[in-house]
Amino acid sequence: MTDLLQLDDPYDRRIARGATGVLAEFNAAGVLTSADVRVATRVSDVVGETSEDVRLAFALTVRAVRNGSTCIELAELVAELGADTPELPWPADPVAWHREVSRSRLVDADVPVLRVDHRLVYLDRYFELETELCSDLVGRSQLTPPTPAADLLASDLARLFPGEGYAEQRSAADGAARRWTTILTGGPGTGKTTALARLLAVLASQATAAGAPPLRVALAAPTGKAAARMKEAVAAVSEAGGFTDDERTWLRGLEASTLHRLLGFRPDNSTRFRHDRRHRLPHDVVVVDESSMVSLTLMARLVEAVRPDSRLLLVGDPDQLASIEAGSVLRDLVGGWTDGPTSPVAQLVSEHRFGDEIGTLASAVRDGDADRAIEVLRAGHPSVRLIGGDHLTETVQQLVLPGARAMRAAAEVGDVEGALAELDRHRLLCAHREGPFGAQTWNDQVERWLDEDTGYTLGRPWFAGRPVLVTENDRGLRLYNGDTGITVPAGDGLAVVIAEEERRRFAPSRLGAVHTAYAMTVHRSQGSQFNHVSVLLPDDDSRLLTRELLYTALTRAQSSVTLIGSEDAVRAAIETRVLRASGLAERLGEALSESAGK
Repeated sequence: MTDLLQLDDPYDRRIARGATGVLAEFNAAGVLTSADVRVATRVSDVVGETSEDVRLAFALTVRAVRNGSTCIELAELVAELGADTPELPWPADPVAWHREVSRSRLVDADVPVLRVDHRLVYLDRYFELETELCSDLVGRSQLTPPTPAADLLASDLARLFPGEGYAEQRSAADGAARRWTTILTGGPGTGKTTALARLLAVLASQATAAGAPPLRVALAAPTGKAAARMKEAVAAVSEAGGFTDDERTWLRGLEASTLHRLLGFRPDNSTRFRHDRRHRLPHDVVVVDESSMVSLTLMARLVEAVRPDSRLLLVGDPDQLASIEAGSVLRDLVGGWTDGPTSPVAQLVSEHRFGDEIGTLASAVRDGDADRAIEVLRAGHPSVRLIGGDHLTETVQQLVLPGARAMRAAAEVGDVEGALAELDRHRLLCAHREGPFGAQTWNDQVERWLDEDTGYTLGRPWFAGRPVLVTENDRGLRLYNGDTGITVPAGDGLAVVIAEEERRRFAPSRLGAVHTAYAMTVHRSQGSQFNHVSVLLPDDDSRLLTRELLYTALTRAQSSVTLIGSEDAVRAAIETRVLRASGLAERLGEALSESAGK
């Protein structure tokens, strides 16, 4: 699905002024942005590429990366976009177009700008990232596997994964103990964290029996919030039965961080890290939670930094939204490893956390069963509701304002923990960031309601009870994308308490990129859990309304979920998939088959 619009105002910022020919026509139709056109024009001028068709292919490849793909297939693009824009001058023969691109100066330059690999066209950077990641993963699969002490492994698995209730997790842990790479997948409530914590205890037991030093374990996630949740969840699992006192102490002491912090920031390079192929991570086990959120760039940098004799555990749900950057890596890895006996993919399917209604609805959405999803929503169970959007303002007010008031009241009397508890009790999730269905719009509206409560003395933008969401990493303050907090009185002013394991206070003036957090986008919610979730569905023609977005939103809820919108919007979401072009799954499958045949 794509936004197609006719841009008639010559002063519209979306118009690439001065552009001519084919690129100008595609820009005016809204297929290409002005940035797509500028990049294609400037770089083509530098290398001396004059063909308008080649320049168009270049601009479309830039567009694809901007929309989350890592490559394009020209024939497929003509079939899809060309059907929506038959008035545009698409090349008549996609095969000849592909051939012309493969012979162009952009491909043959001393430093290639484009790469053509079979039927796919890449920007050079993403081709290199994809091939490097594939090579590193195949290389890890070819290493001599670890050989655990068989008797000890059997007894530890029986102790830590007792009975049929742990059968899936036990099988996953058994396989992970015998591999350098493991991909542990499953939806929320399937026991991924339980399997992970108990697996770590198994691996620690093996290291102790072998006389090795204590395992050095890195727990990491794409956002600070997701990292903190993983640490808390692992510690909580350790309180259950089966663990020794030493294992509980060790698991509770494990630290978690963002992937960026784990790899080490470099002040001279925003896409490279201190730990890389030449300076590997020192850890014996590297665990990455919420792996579906990891972009191609970040995953390639991570895998190259992991020592060959270290275990890599990727944990996540491939059916959730992928990274906001290019790539759908977790889904590609699961799809590329198709050989069951040698595959490192361990899929958990039995749900343990959800009530029947949320789990059933999420499963119906994940499986693309719109009729079943509507049936669940019509059943009238209080934990799963669909409310029409005819009276949107009143509906949002009823759902969000009571919690916002409780948050402000707790903060004003200095009850930090009470305010933080309210912050995690409910969240309004939106597909859009701006516009009538956007998170920013409803955050502003909630603040106006609170201002009316106080007789317009709230003192926006900063006031006691304002919930905040960090949206960019700040190395100096050790604040990371996804961290949340609450604003409280502090002396004669205000302070923001960040809600991580250690409660840290900051003056509002020290904080950079933060948003109010009564509402947030579904993308921003990944890695978080809330007792109650309300999901604001946009009109059924929104390009952001997809199956993956709805599934991700539903699975943020622990106790109840309320959808605000129409049945048509629910159906439109379920019937629309996020389609990201990538060659990683196919490349990985071919490389694994080739290595197995040697």
